[in-house]
Amino acid sequence: MAYTPPLTYKGRALVRCKNEIYYGNMADPYVVFMQILSTKTENDQEVADRVHLTLLSTDTSLSPKNRIIKQSDKNGLYNALDFAAILLDRQLSDAKKTAPKAKN
Repeated sequence: MAYTPPLTYKGRALVRCKNEIYYGNMADPYVVFMQILSTKTENDQEVADRVHLTLLSTDTSLSPKNRIIKQSDKNGLYNALDFAAILLDRQLSDAKKTAPKAKN
């Protein structure tokens, strides 16, 4: 059986199960959870129409409600993925700036 690399977008992993998509690395402090709310038919193909995005902390010590950082709705999967990449870049960048520096 040939190895198939994981699906990625802008260098980050995409994991999909039915209408739910996780974008990012679970080892990072944040990931984006996307839920496809509705679909439409274009050229005999069913494509995502409305997508709900949730920027989540991966800190499992927080309650599920406190893990939600930001939420948004987008039209189309490409718009949702593009926005998710921006959200994740900004949040991870801010996390690196505020993280305590390790002592050597």
